[in-house]
Amino acid sequence: MNNSRLDAGSINEIKPGKMKRVDAGNGKRILICHVDGEFYAVDDMCTHEDASLYLGCLHGDRVQCSLHGAEFSVKTGEPMAEPAEIPLKTYAVSIEDGRIWVKV
Repeated sequence: MNNSRLDAGSINEIKPGKMKRVDAGNGKRILICHVDGEFYAVDDMCTHEDASLYLGCLHGDRVQCSLHGAEFSVKTGEPMAEPAEIPLKTYAVSIEDGRIWVKV
């Protein structure tokens, strides 16, 4: 099992209520979300259709897909609004020396 970590940048790069998309390699992208002083990481691709969630909006702890309006909790990955039914993959996040680390 691969337990590598991805350096997703400085905590100062993502303002509260904002998102950042990072390349995890092999064409995979992860969305880092800053919600209420915490950082969360989820797959960038909507599970309803192949659309980048980075192009959508972050409302509290929910990210909304710009294509069909599906919403997901960035804390749990669970779909919160139709048409999505499949959860997003979530990733463990840790903060070390002001850097965001994602376990991938």
